[in-house]
Amino acid sequence: MNCNDWIAGFLASDPPRSKSLVVTIFGDAIVPHGGMVWLGSLIELLAPFGVNDRLLRTSVFRLAQEGWLGAQRDGRRSSYAITPDAMARFVHAYRRIYAPPNVHWDGSWTLVLSGDGTLTAAERAALRKELLWEGYSLIAPGIMGHPAADGPALDELLTRLGVAGKLFVVQGKAMRQVSARPLSELVAQGWDMAAVADGYSKFIAQFEPLLAALQATADAADGLPVGADGQACEQPLSPEKAFVVRTLLIHAYRRVQLHDPQLPVELLPTPWPGTLAYELARRIYLLVYSAAEQHIDTALRREDAAAPAAEAAFFDRFGGLA
Repeated sequence: MNCNDWIAGFLASDPPRSKSLVVTIFGDAIVPHGGMVWLGSLIELLAPFGVNDRLLRTSVFRLAQEGWLGAQRDGRRSSYAITPDAMARFVHAYRRIYAPPNVHWDGSWTLVLSGDGTLTAAERAALRKELLWEGYSLIAPGIMGHPAADGPALDELLTRLGVAGKLFVVQGKAMRQVSARPLSELVAQGWDMAAVADGYSKFIAQFEPLLAALQATADAADGLPVGADGQACEQPLSPEKAFVVRTLLIHAYRRVQLHDPQLPVELLPTPWPGTLAYELARRIYLLVYSAAEQHIDTALRREDAAAPAAEAAFFDRFGGLA
């Protein structure tokens, strides 16, 4: 399989929306380099995906309107940076992407109770939307829960929405002295895990051929034998093509993860395709990240010679980038 053909096929069959692609590139590529990018560099980074200047300007304008990006001008040049309020959300979201899915269950549930109706209709709607994004489920009217809640993330969410003092947040476990249904059965009621599993399975089917080709290319470069059915990508994979592959990988994986409630492994169906999807994403990322960084550095420094290299935390992704 030729990597150019794989990229072309991906962009033709499932073209990313430009606004969403900008978010992916900011999270995966711009945040590690300080979180700020000049428009000229951003245009260069988006060009291989078929996103033209006009479409990109529209996308960043909308993201700025929504509070994700802040814009600054220096003469005729414009730069964009993630706003302080949005940065915490970016860091939390992308930490989920690069962390292995191995959260374990202690038997407890975190419950968020709306209490005596002190929330306004707008606050209730915003809270429900954000908690659903965090993987919570509606357990009962006025009660949302999760079996492996991230405490600091929940505190940040409630504070950001301005409802921290208007809700009850408790943890609960089943009482051993009482004969009742196991709390684990709440999973089947609260989440459609079959749909999540299907998303992971489609991701695996889409990216497994790419991994095989990239691994064959790496093996050939190292002088190792390539299997009879191994079809390598063009050699070498250029920094720009490596960046495109890395971006499409994270973009597709991020979309699947948005629908994954991040349940503990003890409450997941077995076998769970999310584990295989993570390992697949990790292996592809390891094969392309370094060359992709060359392209990112070049694009950023074309507009700003002092643009920083990737921060140290970048190399902790996927359990460590060797």
